[in-house]
Amino acid sequence: MWARARALPPVFGLARRLVAGSAMAEGSSAARPARRPKDVPRHVWARERRRSAGAGLAGPNTVYVQVVAAGSRDAGAAVYVFSEFNRYLFNCGEGTQRAMQEHKLKISHLDSIFLSRVAWANVGGLPGMILTLKAMGLQRCVFLGPPKLQNYLKAIRLFPGPLKRMDLAVQLHTEPEYKDETMTVYQVPLTGKPLAAESMLPQSPGASTQCGNSPKVGIGPGSPRAAQQSLEEGKEKESPKKTDDEQKCASRHSDLVMAFLCKIHPKKGKFLAAKAQEMGLPVGTPAILPIITALKNGESITFEGRELFPEELCTPADPGPVFIVLECPHEGFVDAICENETFQRYQEGLPGNQVALVIHMTPESVLRDSRYQQWLERFGPGTQHLVLNENSSAVHNPRSYKIQTQLNLIHPEIFPLLTTYQSKEEEAVCSVPIVRGECLLKYHFRPQQEWQRDAVTVCDHDAFVGEALDLPDFQTRVKECKESLSALPGNVGAYPEIVFLGTGSAIPMKIRNVSSTLVNTSSTRSLLLDCGEGTFGQLCRHYGEQVDQVLCNIVAVFVSHMHTDHHSGLLNILMERRRAFAALGQAFSPLFLVAPEQIMPWLHEYHNHCEEILGDIRMIPSQSLVKGCENIEPKAKWFVSSLLENYGLAEFQTCEVQHCKNAFACSMIHKSGWKVVYSGDTMPCMALVQMGR
Repeated sequence: MWARARALPPVFGLARRLVAGSAMAEGSSAARPARRPKDVPRHVWARERRRSAGAGLAGPNTVYVQVVAAGSRDAGAAVYVFSEFNRYLFNCGEGTQRAMQEHKLKISHLDSIFLSRVAWANVGGLPGMILTLKAMGLQRCVFLGPPKLQNYLKAIRLFPGPLKRMDLAVQLHTEPEYKDETMTVYQVPLTGKPLAAESMLPQSPGASTQCGNSPKVGIGPGSPRAAQQSLEEGKEKESPKKTDDEQKCASRHSDLVMAFLCKIHPKKGKFLAAKAQEMGLPVGTPAILPIITALKNGESITFEGRELFPEELCTPADPGPVFIVLECPHEGFVDAICENETFQRYQEGLPGNQVALVIHMTPESVLRDSRYQQWLERFGPGTQHLVLNENSSAVHNPRSYKIQTQLNLIHPEIFPLLTTYQSKEEEAVCSVPIVRGECLLKYHFRPQQEWQRDAVTVCDHDAFVGEALDLPDFQTRVKECKESLSALPGNVGAYPEIVFLGTGSAIPMKIRNVSSTLVNTSSTRSLLLDCGEGTFGQLCRHYGEQVDQVLCNIVAVFVSHMHTDHHSGLLNILMERRRAFAALGQAFSPLFLVAPEQIMPWLHEYHNHCEEILGDIRMIPSQSLVKGCENIEPKAKWFVSSLLENYGLAEFQTCEVQHCKNAFACSMIHKSGWKVVYSGDTMPCMALVQMGR
């Protein structure tokens, strides 16, 4: 028997080869299909096979939109659209990639990323997202958005590493609509009117880029404008001409926002096989195929003298829901939205033009506007409205909250409980029902239109604590730990205080953010050592409503080297810091940036084509702080003296380390005697050892 059993596999293999050989000899079309190459992702392979099958295929069976980031100050607004054929992302602020990884939203399946405007709140997570897509084997991604999106993608290619080798295709609103297996997307350009910067900064940092004669926030000695002027002082023949400023302002397109009108492809009705069988039709035979095809296409057909109608044997066809993704940064865009003819066509209630959902990335001040409320009403009662803005208190990284809550049981001072930033702005009362965004909230378009909340993130403090207390010997070990700590000397000074905001590597992970460390040198002065993506979000979660004062306390940022995970959170710190000074009514002062001079081309590109930032920094090249360096410009020397004075330091020094080109470590010695050394990324390095002694 065992002999026969061992002989069966070769027999079956021989039989398979004989059948395959016979089929090939007869030219049969049933030849074995080609296998998926190992380097091609499964969903891409399936999509390409579907495309090669020809036109006329039905629309997707399952389509839903899911909130990735609900618009809170620490996370911005981003939504993910899923179908069995495609995946899409609308906006990608800092932390989007980390949230998607934590909640298992498959980044590798993204086909397209839509950006409503090139403000850092919307695009700050793109460098990390693109690096992740590249690491997952995706060679190409399509981006849709306003014209300056091209400039932004060109600018981030200045970063070292894989960003240079990724195929980043941009489809502007001037090109035909975007169309794939799931839906057709129409880009709707909206041109707004500028508002006074003072009224805009508290709700939407970076929402308006000042240029030319536009209003400024504080034009006194400590303002960003004054700082920009100070940057230009001492440079011969480099003062910018007015025409240059006008050209830069025009390239920024600060008054242009892109809305997206998305129309899901129609889905044919489902053939009712059981009913057809009851009527005596040849179900299960080749003769049924032309009958099914005709009926699903909406055509009647005669079979054996009997006329068959689609409504008899098919469920009703789904014409394809419509949804709109709309950002209205401030009241200056309300007229453009209300008067837009494309939107008006979808407010008339015509068949096929009924909007199922409007996603509003809109501050409360706009929601309160009577013009905007009247525009909402014109969609009718069948349209759902989802609002994503800073009034959301959603928790986007519950795993971090859980771990910190449990560690807090061991040492409450080292592991303080995380918090959420709560907006103080009162919620608008709308004339139509609205749904406030929550992380992972879903709205299904198919198979039926409905909200789904079963995946919404929650933080149950008591459950987190209970889980830890249930661990074997946990409470005993915690007691022993606290007893051993109480035996230590209690004369440790309050400063310097080190707050580790991110200790991960390369890309954000669900439980560890990328490199960033806050050094509090006193109660009123702080320094950031590296500033990876999500640094501001980490500050929000650590300090909550005190984050504005913490931002004002940060006088300098040290960037060790040009790898993206060490500096891609810098711009958000600059913008939120500017906003914090305005919110607290304090005089603005620019930030000292100690970094490799190679960071400046990136900052200039972003400043010239996206948003003004150079007025917020005073640049100190890391190369000029290496011990023994004599080639330091007078302006940089003055900046260094001011930096030392601000922090009460006796010395701030850098040295080159063994990592990538132009990678630096730093050390600082306080006048009171303490010393902090930060290595950045490095292999064992004698220069660092010498500086650290």
